[in-house]
Amino acid sequence: MRIGELARRSGVSERSLRYYEQQGLLSAERTPGGHRAYGEWAVDRVVRIQTLYAAGLNSRTIARLLPCMRDADGGPNERADGKLVEELLAERARIDRVMADLARSREVLDEAIDTAATGLRSHPDPTTGRPPHPGPATATD
Repeated sequence: MRIGELARRSGVSERSLRYYEQQGLLSAERTPGGHRAYGEWAVDRVVRIQTLYAAGLNSRTIARLLPCMRDADGGPNERADGKLVEELLAERARIDRVMADLARSREVLDEAIDTAATGLRSHPDPTTGRPPHPGPATATD
């Protein structure tokens, strides 16, 4: 498939796909006319790259990691080494810390929302003097 088709099927821009090639994350054959040609495997590869970026990994780490991930047949790749495993464990620990921080932030926000909503229900609107609407406030209240 050509780059436009890969972009459409993977949901990634053509520009990003070219960048992935520059970073050694993706490769393409060339047609006699010089166009990029990708196999079906490329869709899964691009989705995997996107997932790793979303996890906070940089392109250098992803380039080292991709060859170590399970191949399409489910077997492990022989390029994994102890140093990479240590780096990945550290990255997972970092992600766990970020997730815990976000959960705490959400709890604080939930408390603030509950307090604000309770205050709105128990006090009249200072601009109209009318009692507030029952239930939580909305953007149109």
